[in-house]
Amino acid sequence: EVRLVESGGGLVQAGGSLRLSCVTSGFIVDEYEELAFGWIRQAPGKKREGVACIGISSNQTFYAHSVEGRFTITWDNTENTVYLQLNALKPEDTAVYHCAADDLRNWILGPGADPMPAEGQGTQVTVSS
Repeated sequence: EVRLVESGGGLVQAGGSLRLSCVTSGFIVDEYEELAFGWIRQAPGKKREGVACIGISSNQTFYAHSVEGRFTITWDNTENTVYLQLNALKPEDTAVYHCAADDLRNWILGPGADPMPAEGQGTQVTVSS
């Protein structure tokens, strides 16, 4: 059984930083062309947005334009954990952030991300102005 368990959300002022963590388990790498973990966010009244993803074999990283230069995604294969460092946060970054997994080729970054085959319950990030 695959599992994705997020943590690290919270309330922060604009300009501040947070680090989200997602512990992954149960994934069989050989079942994917290239397994990629990443983050999708959902804010009330807005489209789901693919924020960032990382291929765990190639370490290739990809970001939505809205977060490029501010967010950094990393993968720790000793802890099977994917991290998202959020810097220079803006009120428009407020959302529930879900960890997700799929083949790297299936990831959509930006607004309009489809439901992923595997997603965690999410962690709330709130940025005050």
